[in-house]
Amino acid sequence: MKQGKDLTRVFEVRVASPRGFCAGVDRAIEIVNRALTQFGAPVFVRHEVVHNKHVVQDLRERGAIFVEDVREIPEGALCIFSAHGVSQQVRRDAEARGLRVFDATCPLVTKVHLEVSKAARDGFDTVLIGHEGHPEVEGTMGQLDSGIHLVEDVADVAKVQPTQTDLLAVVTQTTLSVDDAAEIVA
Repeated sequence: MKQGKDLTRVFEVRVASPRGFCAGVDRAIEIVNRALTQFGAPVFVRHEVVHNKHVVQDLRERGAIFVEDVREIPEGALCIFSAHGVSQQVRRDAEARGLRVFDATCPLVTKVHLEVSKAARDGFDTVLIGHEGHPEVEGTMGQLDSGIHLVEDVADVAKVQPTQTDLLAVVTQTTLSVDDAAEIVA
């Protein structure tokens, strides 16, 4: 039997502590938790605060009630907007119902909303790259009554009909990677 090198090696494996969620979602979960602690149940949340059934179930067990429409919330109740953000119409509906609103919109989503609004004031049409039906996209599209166009993929680019083409702004759903949007932007 031939003697060879000892191929046995010892490796140290280090497991990174997982981040879990982005900072905006962590913040939104914390806002719901604090509201439950400070005001008690029920606390109404416009849309599930995170796409994680375990977190949502834990919050439900503590007294969070998730709704898709603020008209489902009793007048004057406490309402939290999820990290995804909401349209201007949802804000108006909440105000009309006299809801006590805590806005847990992710700061990055808020920045996109502000940029879309600023672009419109400056005469730009805006192209939003994102996924139709996603709550963040609905909220961003709902910042404007017109002049914003959703593009999901390269094929959608040819379908965009801006009112003018001299001033175009492009924004993306915050959960998309640069790689996801690069081909569409090109």
